[in-house]
Amino acid sequence: MNFRRGQKREEPEINLIPMIDVLLVILIFLMVTTSYAKFSELQINLPQAGADSNANSFKPINVSVDAAQHYAVNEHGLAVPSIAALSAALKEAAGGQADPTIVINADARATHQSVIDIMEAARLAGYSRITFTTQNPAE
Repeated sequence: MNFRRGQKREEPEINLIPMIDVLLVILIFLMVTTSYAKFSELQINLPQAGADSNANSFKPINVSVDAAQHYAVNEHGLAVPSIAALSAALKEAAGGQADPTIVINADARATHQSVIDIMEAARLAGYSRITFTTQNPAE
């Protein structure tokens, strides 16, 4: 029974303003909590996949150091274990290579300073590609 015959029915109304307010608050929250990475400040040379044909012609330079701080470059021992002598031996071992890979084989009981000396000699020689060798523990 409709007792309100003469009255018009009110149409339902959707108010969008509260929904817009909620969306703006969510947007502001996401903007504040997002951490932005600053890639322009980092200068990283990423490795590339694929093999070069020239990669096979380059041989790494193996530098070994034992616990008594005796150095060897490509299995040739150094008479005077100084940074300058090590740098000269690295240049001689590199031959015509512009930036060879230097592989450091350090004894587990070698001092940290002996490894740093090898890295410093490589820097003085102008070489920046350095890697280390390890072995898995025997089971």
